[in-house]
Parts: sequence; C-alpha cells; structure tokens
Amino acid sequence: MKTSDISPLDPTAATPFYRQVYDRFRAAIASGLLKPGDRIPSSRALTKELGLARGTIETAYSLLAAEGYIEARGQAGTIVTPGLKPRTLIDSPLPRSSVVSTSLRPDSILPFQMGLPALDAFPRKIWARLGARCVRAMQPSDMVHPSVHGLPGLRSEIASYLQVSRGISCSPSQVFITSGYRNTIALVAHVLLRVGDRVWLEDPGYPPTREILGQMNIASVAVPVDRDGIVISAAIKAAPRARAAVTTPAHQSPLGVSLALPRRLELLDWAVRNGAWVIEDDYDGEYRYVSRPLPALKSLDRDGRVLYAGTFSKVLFPGIRLAYLVVPLELVERFEQISDVLAGGSPQITQAIVTAFIREGHFARHIQRMRKLYAGRREAAAAGLESVLGKHMRIDDQPGGMHLILRLLGQQSDRRLSARMREAGLYAEALSNWTTDASSGSALLLNFTNIDSQRTAETLARRILPLIDGRSS
Repeated sequence: MKTSDISPLDPTAATPFYRQVYDRFRAAIASGLLKPGDRIPSSRALTKELGLARGTIETAYSLLAAEGYIEARGQAGTIVTPGLKPRTLIDSPLPRSSVVSTSLRPDSILPFQMGLPALDAFPRKIWARLGARCVRAMQPSDMVHPSVHGLPGLRSEIASYLQVSRGISCSPSQVFITSGYRNTIALVAHVLLRVGDRVWLEDPGYPPTREILGQMNIASVAVPVDRDGIVISAAIKAAPRARAAVTTPAHQSPLGVSLALPRRLELLDWAVRNGAWVIEDDYDGEYRYVSRPLPALKSLDRDGRVLYAGTFSKVLFPGIRLAYLVVPLELVERFEQISDVLAGGSPQITQAIVTAFIREGHFARHIQRMRKLYAGRREAAAAGLESVLGKHMRIDDQPGGMHLILRLLGQQSDRRLSARMREAGLYAEALSNWTTDASSGSALLLNFTNIDSQRTAETLARRILPLIDGRSS
C-alpha cells in the first residue's frame, strides 16, 4: 500500500485519529487488500501524507503490532505479519453505503446475479467478426484521443434506434456517450444541479443514485412508489420546489411497475411549471412481456424538460462500459462544455464495434431474440422457485424486466437470507437495501436471465431452502 492510496481522515468523527488509522489498516488486512508479507508505509511517510503528529501514527502501529497484524523489520520496514490469515471483522463492519455500492457492481457470475443479461445467448461469433474487422480497418486517425461526446457514427445510430423503438425524436448532437449509468448521473448533476438542490428519488430505488448525489452534497427526497409508479402528489407535498426527479418509468427499479399515463403527464406538468428536470432512466425498457414495450416518457416531452438515460449493459453486457444520454436541444452546448472538462471518453474501438452491430441489424435482432428468451426463462424460473419455496415466499407479478421479486413470508430478514445465499455461492439483493421505508417488507431480488430451465431453478431453490429461517422440516 502506497501513502498516495490513503485518503484523508475524518476530522469531524468522534473516533480519534490514531484509531481511524488503526481501523483502516485492520480492515485492509482483513479484506485481503493487504496480504501477509506486504510492506506498509513507514510512520514517517504516513505522518507526512496525512499531516498528523508522528506519535499518532506510531500509536496506531503499536496497537496493530500488539495484536499481531504487523511486524517491524528494522531497515526492511514494517510488513503485514507473514502467515496471518485474513478474517472478517465482526466488530468493525463497513458502512452500509459501502456494502451496497460494492454488491451492485460485482465482478462475479453467480446464479441469480442482478444486472447480467443472458451471457450464454450473446452472439459472440458475430461480435468477434465485427471486432476483427474494426481492428483491421483502424487508421492512425482512429488511434488519437476519442471524442468525449462519443463517436459520431454511434451517436447517429442511437438517435435512429430511439426514434423507431422508443418514440424519441432527437438529433445525433443531443446524444452523449458515457461509461455507464453512474457517469451519466454525475454528468447530469454537474451540468444542471448545485450544492443544496433537492432531487426526487423513487423509494425503493437504485441505491447508487442516492450515493452519487450525496457525494455532491445534493439532497435526495425519497418518494413512495405504488402500483402506478412514483407518487407525484407525495413528491410535491414533500418537496414542491425540487430541482429534478430521477425516475424509471418503463419498469420501476426494482419493483417493476410501469408509470401510468396520468402520472407521466402530472410529472411533466410539474417539471414545466417549476423549471425542473426529469431524468428518465430506461435501463431495461426493451424487455416487456405482456405487451409491446411502452413508449419512453421522453416521447411525451414537448417542453424540453426530460433527459433520457439508456445503457448497453443490460442489452449487450456490462463489461462493455457504454451508456448514453439524450439531452434537450437547448442544453447541448452546456453539456458539450462540461463534457470537455470532465469526461475522459470511451474507447473508440468499442464504440466502432457497437456502431457496426447496430448498423447491420444485429442489435435489433438480438433484442427481439432476448425478449422471447427472457419471457420463457422468467416463467421457468418463477415456476421452479415457487414449486420448492412456495411455502416461504411469493413472487410478485411483474410486466417486464430482468429480475423476480420474492416476497418473504413470516418474519424472514431479507438481508440475513441474502447474506447466507452469498456465502453459499448464490446471488441475491435484499429489497431492504433499496429503500428507506422500514414498512416495505422483506423481499429478495433475483435475476432470472441466466436460469435456463425450470429444472435448474428447482435445483437452485433447493440450495436456498436450508438457508431460510424457521422453515418446515
């Protein structure tokens, strides 16, 4: 660990500085970030980096050494004790926000893992062929810094696709390529919001949105969701002068309900009257199984108040790290200015492959195939889970999306059960981590896109059964 890797301490915390230093190193060792034999910064170097008295650092190091975490080796420096076995620190849990943030972007592939499309059904041969062709065609002009706004060809293809599939009329200049949803929200916040602004967020809702806004000192206003989507009347009552609203109209994240037309019109009317903005997160709007996909909220926007956020993570794969944002025409120049300052740009070769994938019709065909595949897998997963776990939970009826909601019966804790499932090699999100409302009940969020049959779902359900509290023998 380098001294440059260590962030400043919290001067407002009740915990003394020496203890904060101790806790950081202890947590790093327990998590495996610091491994046995790794060298840690000298007390002199850390003193200079953190601007603390040397005695403060030495006190922390002495405590770590006394408990056997580190060893001093004279001129060789101080190292993590060789042979030390990292272990979970029960008495020093990570803050809840850190746990949630990490769990929502895992690098694993586990049964029921949220956010993953059907990886087994992705057309890798077509992708490889297009990729090879793009690499062979690459010229020196393609090897310089990419446009921070996005490859012109990709922006044009996205604009055409949205016109046909989502009813959104926009020009390529209104489309900005980003590296993912978080990058999109951060860009919107930098352009349109200021410290102290209030923003409506759906409750329950996607946790990273609240975290990103919180890091920018923008206040989140939790707004309840019912069968018709976000409750606009409750939002107006709580914060009538909010600066923006973030919403998932197609399939509310995570409940899966669709925002009813009267609510859509009510939301747009509020935005116009108050000069506010609506950020439409259409993360999986293509996947609706009871009817054709609904038009985007943006398609109803006649006053330029809606910003439309889409992503390739759910329709292609998360590792691509590509998303996009459609902004009102009058905001294009401002977004260009901020992008020039903040954005790093996405790899041009990746954008070129996606451009070819869309232009040659593979993208539209892939979505059509996945819509049919997911409808079948959703039915099979629900049937398999219900046949084994029906006495302990019920499955919500949802019109679309890529995950199931399993409502736990009795006094089950969704956080405890999801933790047990992770330990058993299964993935689950606890609904409790997505809401501030303690009365929302316990439920598990389970992705079904990689469950290939009812039999597979039943086999996995039998692995869940022993983990349930108070289950029948």
